[in-house]
Amino acid sequence: MTSSLLPVYARAPLTFEKGEGAWLVATDGRRYLDFGSGIAVNALGHAHPQLMAALHDQAAKVWHISNLYQNPVAEALAKKLTDATFADLVFFTNSGAEALEASIKMARKYQAVNGRPERNRIVTFEGAFHGRTLATIAAGGQRKYMEGFGPDMPGFDQVPFGDEAALKAAIGPETAAILLEPVQGEGGIRPVPPETLRRIRQLCDENGLLLILDEVQTGVGRTGKLFAHEWAGIQPDIMAIAKGIGGGFPLGACLATAEAGKGMVPGTHGSTFGGNPLAAAVGNAVMDVVTGEGFLERIQQVALLLKQRLAEIKDRHPAVIAELRGEGLMVGLKLHAPNGELVRAAQEEGLLLIAAGDNVVRLLPPLVITDEDVAEAVGRLDRACATMEAGMKPAMRGAA
Repeated sequence: MTSSLLPVYARAPLTFEKGEGAWLVATDGRRYLDFGSGIAVNALGHAHPQLMAALHDQAAKVWHISNLYQNPVAEALAKKLTDATFADLVFFTNSGAEALEASIKMARKYQAVNGRPERNRIVTFEGAFHGRTLATIAAGGQRKYMEGFGPDMPGFDQVPFGDEAALKAAIGPETAAILLEPVQGEGGIRPVPPETLRRIRQLCDENGLLLILDEVQTGVGRTGKLFAHEWAGIQPDIMAIAKGIGGGFPLGACLATAEAGKGMVPGTHGSTFGGNPLAAAVGNAVMDVVTGEGFLERIQQVALLLKQRLAEIKDRHPAVIAELRGEGLMVGLKLHAPNGELVRAAQEEGLLLIAAGDNVVRLLPPLVITDEDVAEAVGRLDRACATMEAGMKPAMRGAA
């Protein structure tokens, strides 16, 4: 049957009807271990009881009221986020791209209200992914996402990932901010070293720039801290989040200090659905779970176990896996063989993985995975790698 959906996705021939924890059940009854989590979205897995209860409870009250009126559910979530972070202010969105759009506007507006309207350019990094709007694809700078959509949105200066000399050279009298992901996700699970993050923070302070962090994929416990920048001991001025904060319900947010957000007064920005009571209710439940006693420490423990087991897989299959990368439960396997082949081989073994740039396969399991889930996933990955090796030419198997 021909689909009426716009064909912008190369969808796998899989249909899921239910899930629980780290597992999904397809319509044919087969069970799959979900180590993609909807691309780091289902932070607490599938059918989490606290999230379901929050959604059902709110659904019986108010679904939508618009931002013309007070919203106690969103106010409560904003308070939880500011209490747990550097931020004083929160603007709710429906997605990461919208959170980044708000962040970009806020940085430019900050410079304008401080009498520097010419400072409207933002330095970004090659390999970044910040969303699919015209501004965020320009910020990411990847030609494959920009081709055919007319003139590039101006205002972004890209520098090579990890090139601090190029970063310094890119800062000029029109620079407003620096924008980066603490760990590049789509770019191939490439962490920014803590010492580099600290130097970038210092560069911003020395040059009157705002530091914007894109923690859409790294945030809400994914790396073992509530937010990845905490590992470096720094604070941004503005931060975009999404994915995990909604636990599967569309929700994003732009967080900021009072100083960075001082230009955003009534009428400067808005969102029809941002802070929707249903989304905010689920977000409150996610925050309650993730900030609960021992939850982040448990992520660090299970992440260490996963990395240890994956290192064993790498040693066992050197013709397939070249490198192990990542932080916490945001792990990447850089491959010798095409990454799509491993995604398909793992899928045949009932393990769902996600491809990324730089020929990397991402493992983004729910934050609630057990030691048993890790063992099961590693076993399935082992078999998938063995299948790939069996199909390689002898020279390729020995090349690594």
